[in-house]
Amino acid sequence: MKPKGKQSGPGLLVRKAITIREINILLVLVALVAFIHWQKAEFLDSYNIRTVLKDFSIYALLAIGETLVILVGGIDLSPGAMVALTGFLTAHAMANKGLPMEASIGLVLLLALAIGYIHGLFVTKLGVAPFIITLGTFIIARAAASIPTHGTPVSNLPDSFSNIAGAYIGPIPVPAIILLFFAIIAVLITQYTALGRDLYAIGGNIEASRLAGINVDRRRIFCYMASTFLAGVAGIIVASRISLGDPGVGSNYELTAISAVVIGGTSLMGGEGTIFGTLLGGAIMSVLANGFVLLEVDPYWQPICIGAVVVIAVTLDSVRRRRKAASRRIVS
Repeated sequence: MKPKGKQSGPGLLVRKAITIREINILLVLVALVAFIHWQKAEFLDSYNIRTVLKDFSIYALLAIGETLVILVGGIDLSPGAMVALTGFLTAHAMANKGLPMEASIGLVLLLALAIGYIHGLFVTKLGVAPFIITLGTFIIARAAASIPTHGTPVSNLPDSFSNIAGAYIGPIPVPAIILLFFAIIAVLITQYTALGRDLYAIGGNIEASRLAGINVDRRRIFCYMASTFLAGVAGIIVASRISLGDPGVGSNYELTAISAVVIGGTSLMGGEGTIFGTLLGGAIMSVLANGFVLLEVDPYWQPICIGAVVVIAVTLDSVRRRRKAASRRIVS
């Protein structure tokens, strides 16, 4: 329901981007931060906060792209492999092919867009399940990143490239600024444009959307391209952060991205969710990962804990949707 009266500006943007569910997620995040700080006071040290921000920037970039795909009823299993492939190819182009940094980044991001376009074509024109085509990219991209150097990381990268992830604007890491830029664009698209309304409509009922005149295929292709593009941006940031083109990075990033989306309140059935919720989900994942390290949780237990959180979030969403559907039937 739209607010009554004439309202505009940042206040309206915040009201449209945030729902009651997101406020509840925010409270969970605050409680989690408070608990970890209570156990380990150094959690809120400036150095550790900057570390969390850098991790959050990567997770959230991947999760924003994943959110767009899930909103239209799809899924993308390739973000982790795309991070490895794009980061490696960027480093390989600079260190081994002698290309300038700007050209290397530009070409790799174009490749990321092309891969997303292929995902979209397979899903919309050939009827291939999103799970299958993106799983194929998950396998192919990670293998392709290892072929040129037989799995050996690429080093000797220019300082200007390392500064992408290592530099600060005031106290804020550059990756966080990059995330903010794309997050604002994503919020504006999903909440204030016809494209955004179409994405929610498609996720709610794809056939009804077609009958309403929406170019469903084009919208879905856009979402897959956005997902791989943002994964490419994240891959470049990761390579800059470690000053290596490592084909082995990004393991389980796709699961982290999907977890952030689900925890943030986006329904895996499509048609429901917000970018703000996804950002909160990404923040929770970042805080959990950092907290596990500070609290010296056994690394083998960490995936179990995260998996349990995801299962709980999905179960609660399923229960909520059933209750919502039941109440609609009663009213009708």
